[in-house]
Amino acid sequence: MAPRRRRGNVSPMLLAFGRQLRRYREEAGLTQESLGRRANNGRGVTSQYVGQVESGRTRCSREFAETMDRELKAGGRLLQLWDDLVMDSAFPVWFDWPSVESEAVSIDNYECLVVPGLLQTERYASALLRGDEEAVRARLGRQKILTRKEPPPPQLTVLLYEGVLYHQVGDKEIMREQLERLLDASSSGVTMQVVPDPIPYGGASGSFAIAVFEDLSEVAYVDIPSRGITLSELSDLHVLRRKFNAIRAAALPVNMSAECIRRAMEQRWA
Repeated sequence: MAPRRRRGNVSPMLLAFGRQLRRYREEAGLTQESLGRRANNGRGVTSQYVGQVESGRTRCSREFAETMDRELKAGGRLLQLWDDLVMDSAFPVWFDWPSVESEAVSIDNYECLVVPGLLQTERYASALLRGDEEAVRARLGRQKILTRKEPPPPQLTVLLYEGVLYHQVGDKEIMREQLERLLDASSSGVTMQVVPDPIPYGGASGSFAIAVFEDLSEVAYVDIPSRGITLSELSDLHVLRRKFNAIRAAALPVNMSAECIRRAMEQRWA
């Protein structure tokens, strides 16, 4: 069994940025309140907000970091720290799955609502994330594991409920582009299988993914309404593995799945 991965309430990267912000503020002899008044191009923020940024409990914008760098005369160093630390922390602090999937040798993913993040196009992701550019960059950044050279990319197997192909995200052009991306992925090493109606037993309870490591240990990620959770208990993994196998047994073969995607693209999103 893989070691339990503990999730803290504070992102280490946000905490590192916050500590540097505090250091520059204290060197300038400013309080959190006085610094807050200078934020957001004169509009100001509360001292509580500055405190949350300094303690790593909230993620500030690049605009905030740029203002702080200027007001604290940090010479661009705070802004560089934001680019290095905060930009890549666009995931919620509880979302530790990116670090898990980056270590995996294979990933088995079942999705019943939307295209999995590892295969989303930029515009599809933007529509889902309501135009949050930083969150979109972070999501697309996760996809680099599929094209990396060292270590070799994980083998990705996706079971995609057929309804996802017809669930509109954005406009028709975005949907067509997204389905083309799925076809490209299917021809580039990703095992893509469509799960037709009716959804098999267990398939309607939510999306999940199972990461397998080099030592054959596993860690899973499960979507729940308010967030997602990462699981490493053997009993949980056995349940999810049985569910994945049952869903895959009802899925179309790879070649028929590609035809199903192509048909949806041409008939619904042309």
